[in-house]
Amino acid sequence: MQKEFIVAIELGSSKMTGIAGRKNLDGSIQVLACVKENSSAFIRKGVVYNIDKTAQCLTNIISRLEKQLKTQITQVYVGVGGQSIRSLRNVISNDLAGETLVTQDMVIELMDANRNMKYPDQEILDAAVQEYKVDSQFQLDPVGIQCSHIEGNFLNILQRKAFNKNLNKCFETANIRIAELFLAPLALADSVLTETEKRSGCALVDMGADTTTVSVYSKNILRHLAVIPLGSNNITKDIASLQMEEQDAEKMKLKYASAFTDNNEIDNNMKYSIDQDRQVESRKFIEIVEGRLEEIIANVWCQVPEEYCDKLLGGIILTGGGSNMKNIEKAFQNYTHIDKIRIARFVTQTITSSIADVTAQNGMMNTVLGLLAKGDINCAGSEKDPNGDLFASQRPVIQPETLAERRARTATETPAGVIRTAEEIRRAEEEARLKKEEEERIAREKAEEEERERQRIKRENSFWNKGWKGLKNFGKKIIEEEE
Repeated sequence: MQKEFIVAIELGSSKMTGIAGRKNLDGSIQVLACVKENSSAFIRKGVVYNIDKTAQCLTNIISRLEKQLKTQITQVYVGVGGQSIRSLRNVISNDLAGETLVTQDMVIELMDANRNMKYPDQEILDAAVQEYKVDSQFQLDPVGIQCSHIEGNFLNILQRKAFNKNLNKCFETANIRIAELFLAPLALADSVLTETEKRSGCALVDMGADTTTVSVYSKNILRHLAVIPLGSNNITKDIASLQMEEQDAEKMKLKYASAFTDNNEIDNNMKYSIDQDRQVESRKFIEIVEGRLEEIIANVWCQVPEEYCDKLLGGIILTGGGSNMKNIEKAFQNYTHIDKIRIARFVTQTITSSIADVTAQNGMMNTVLGLLAKGDINCAGSEKDPNGDLFASQRPVIQPETLAERRARTATETPAGVIRTAEEIRRAEEEARLKKEEEERIAREKAEEEERERQRIKRENSFWNKGWKGLKNFGKKIIEEEE
């Protein structure tokens, strides 16, 4: 039985991966268990389309991990990605009276105003502060500076509300508690990019099965994030158009595909074998692969904001399964004219494991390892019954009150790259509602007290009240004179 470990789950378009690891005192991570399940039937382009099947797959992942660990899992860390995620710039400004000293409360007010922006069918998952414009100067920290005008420049990370709701519903249906939701592209970037690359400017390209994610960094700040609905599966489908099954096309891609082949090196008489009976011309195969790959690279390059295209001193960093294709660096160099291309085959953290999928270091485990590195709450529960359970498929309900509960954070209190879970949002909204009701009650009681005081003063100053007071004083004066 393992007494302490962290569990992370990545919901990929082709595979759902669950991983458990223990963090050591020296900062290294020992991977204890790793399981994968095919997810292509219910997750498309990184987005959940079938809640029940996804929930069942999650249950299988957890059960298999628990069996290996001989320990129950109480909660998991989850990465959020997929086609519906995109970034959008936004500016919030505020005119100040004269030369005013900027306070932390003013900055929080700008952040709150940005977070409260409404987008049709979209919700803000995270907001990356770009910089603040204080009068005409740009500052990363404006607190303490005098100005008459302040602007907050933000990069809002958006996702379709329905997709985020479906993701949370899957875990509720599977009765798996989420310890924390992370933006998968940001967790990946933190694990494969160096500080120098982030600071000097770089583009991280995660080439997955159904999608390709582009993250642009400059001066240690995320400047752009986009998910392109094209991936290595598109190359497989194009190869399959040469009248073969997709599984055969995938095998051919892995065996023969190259991102770039010099025209002088192509043998027009060479043919690649599909099986024992069929072959395909090498030139036709090469043209199909390179054609689709060039389309993917062109879409990647279009996502790099124009003002950063010539400032990527850190170069382009490729990762994900698609980055394993032969000559992929040359293909990117030819199209983007960026010479500095690096393939991130593994994360920067020290990882120890005897599991082949982890030690392969082919870029395919980088995201889930990045999620694992982010985790800091123990996910281990009680010992798992080694004899099994006839009702193992019915996971016991884990009551939230039996686990360590953190206070429901507001959007501006949530750390960068972290997404509030549906449960946390509900609790925050409930706390906000109760706070508002209390404020309204206090305001109402104050208004009633003020009204009573106003009425009292009004009565005291009324004509009849003044006359009665005058009459009383007159009578009192007469009695005093008679005495």
